[in-house]
Amino acid sequence: MRILLSVLVFSLLSSFVIGASLSIEGTYQGKNIYIQNPMDDEGFGYCATKVTVNGDVMPGGTNMGAFEIDFANFNIAIGEPVFIVIEHNEGCKPKILNPEVLLPRSTFVVKSINVSTTGKLIWTATGEQGKLPYIIEQYRWNKWVAVGEVQGKGVAGENVYEFAVNPHSGENTVRVIQVDHSGTKRTSKEVKFTSNVAVVMKSPVKVKDIINFTANGQAVETRYEIYDAYGNIVKKGVGTSVNCSNLLSGAYYINFDNVNEKFIKN
Repeated sequence: MRILLSVLVFSLLSSFVIGASLSIEGTYQGKNIYIQNPMDDEGFGYCATKVTVNGDVMPGGTNMGAFEIDFANFNIAIGEPVFIVIEHNEGCKPKILNPEVLLPRSTFVVKSINVSTTGKLIWTATGEQGKLPYIIEQYRWNKWVAVGEVQGKGVAGENVYEFAVNPHSGENTVRVIQVDHSGTKRTSKEVKFTSNVAVVMKSPVKVKDIINFTANGQAVETRYEIYDAYGNIVKKGVGTSVNCSNLLSGAYYINFDNVNEKFIKN
């Protein structure tokens, strides 16, 4: 009798053991999640047993081969964070068919953008629906060059950001961009300003080991890129000089300050 009672208690406890769980988190972007729900390992029911969204149980249950997580049932606004937990039986696993809909999208609108008298790029953005970095780009050497990054706040309302731009001589053009999971680049308008940075010179004309950068006879830091004759970048950075001793002899192109020049490595 005691043995029979022990077996009965064990069976009751086993029936309440929670299996595995699958979770996903992100930002609500206005689209629902769809779940493929296979039969459980023993073939007596479906794999998923319970779904919670931000701690609230999804109504309607999961006893079907596929189901939808309808965020309208949870009073979640676009841009709010969501955390979904799908509890399921051991030996099987539901499949989230469209997890990308919880990834943040670039939706910002820049209300104002300017460069302050201290050289800081300042912009005010609205319409953000998720945390994405802002990439600061500067137009130089006939192309847009990424020069920095500021993490977006991703919340509703007006968000103010700033970044200290390292200007080159003459007229500068900058903008901010975001790239979300779709790969689409969203850009602000361009802002132009003229700096009082002195024109940078490089020396010597024929390079053996070192290229030096000077302005008004003094060593000065500048951003630079060096390409070989086939267009492959071989060096890049910011500094007052570049060590070229490990470059093979031949023709190269160097971008620095706001100019592009050709040089010969001896």
